[in-house]
Amino acid sequence: MNEKIIFAGFGGQGIILAGKLVCIAAMNEGKYVSHIPSYGAEMRGGTANCAVVIATEEIPSPMVFNPTVCVALNLPSLKKFESRLSAGGVLIYNSSLIENGPQRNDIVAIPVKANELAEQAGSYKAANMVAIGALLKANMQIASLQAVKDALSQAVSKRNLSFNDINKKALTLGFESVKTALH
Repeated sequence: MNEKIIFAGFGGQGIILAGKLVCIAAMNEGKYVSHIPSYGAEMRGGTANCAVVIATEEIPSPMVFNPTVCVALNLPSLKKFESRLSAGGVLIYNSSLIENGPQRNDIVAIPVKANELAEQAGSYKAANMVAIGALLKANMQIASLQAVKDALSQAVSKRNLSFNDINKKALTLGFESVKTALH
């Protein structure tokens, strides 16, 4: 397995944390990982994305030009990365904020009501966790749901550890929102 993943959204959606969390969980399961964050000019409200590679063999390059998976939490991110997604790739997108999904028909598109499910879990700020849960169900080779829940204490800052119960609920809701595992 060699999954090249782009997490993308606007600053404040927890995009960088999402990538870091998935990497820590996969690493704890013995996989090779890389994580390259990228911020826009502004932190909150600007653009943010991160390139993540999860593999079962050593990673020759951490650069992700044509991802096999893209998690887009807002419309500008969908527009920016949809065309770069590899044919046959998986696009998980936040259908709470993106009305018209992807235009391509050579990819697997998975709409997830990330904002609504996050609210159901206890905080709108957990939309990133909902998206991670959906990602884990769509591609169960990346990391297990339990490994990601366990990695929360390593990835989340000390001042935000009190939100981990909400994060765990959001991860589960996202996981359960995807009906079929693809890999």
